Amino acid sequence: MRFPRLMLAGVVAISMVVGLHIPAGSAVAPTHYYVALGDSLSRGYLPGQGDTDQGYVDYLYATLHAKDPSLQLVKLGCSGETTATMINGGRCAYPAGSQLAAAGQFLAAHRADVEYLTLDIGANDVNGCAPGGTFDKACLAAGAGTIARNLNTILSRLKAADGGLPQSAGMTYYDSFLAYWLTGGQGQAMAAASVVLLSGINAAETAEYKHYGFTVADVFTAFQTPNRQPINVPGFGTAPANVATICRLTFLCDLHDVHANAAGYQLIAKTFAAKFS
Repeated sequence: MRFPRLMLAGVVAISMVVGLHIPAGSAVAPTHYYVALGDSLSRGYLPGQGDTDQGYVDYLYATLHAKDPSLQLVKLGCSGETTATMINGGRCAYPAGSQLAAAGQFLAAHRADVEYLTLDIGANDVNGCAPGGTFDKACLAAGAGTIARNLNTILSRLKAADGGLPQSAGMTYYDSFLAYWLTGGQGQAMAAASVVLLSGINAAETAEYKHYGFTVADVFTAFQTPNRQPINVPGFGTAPANVATICRLTFLCDLHDVHANAAGYQLIAKTFAAKFS
């Protein structure tokens, strides 16, 4: 059983969502911004629909907007984005040439007004490293190295563009390889190994985020990735809790699609929201 990447290209549109009603005679509140960067999870990709306004960014924006009605959403993510294409472009169309360049321009132009920034990137650098249901260790090692180098570039340029950064948070990833557990003995060994491998990649990303002053939304833990306690998985019988959680919060076990479902996106949004005051 093969699982598709995080991915599918789409032409990016900057989406500024505003819902203000200002009574006559009232002072106009200064506009603030939430800038959302990343891959298909940041776009809210859903199988059969493509990019949507039903992803974690959209749920998080609703929460933040309730506290600050002047807040506008600037949604710059790109489905299928890798750390390399985020820097260099080539996946989605941006007037500035790449997602990072577009983000840099916006941050530089609105330094005093950007309140929040979120980022998830790196999954597509390693999602193709399990051809035929077995890990390609060389691919994983190369991908991890690429993530570390490129994330350093991404974060340093974001900080330079903003001159310090707003409230900013990066994301650890849930384990999309866990669903291989359902395929039998070899898949179960692979699922167990994947937790260790992804833990290392997430730890490296976490260190980079913290180095540049980001907080970290620990989705890896929120999705119970380390939890192997046996529980019932409807339709599949008894399985580790991390497998059951992946089945409940993503489309992996029913549609073989790595993206979060509504419950999954809502949990990611809640995990980010806890990092913002």
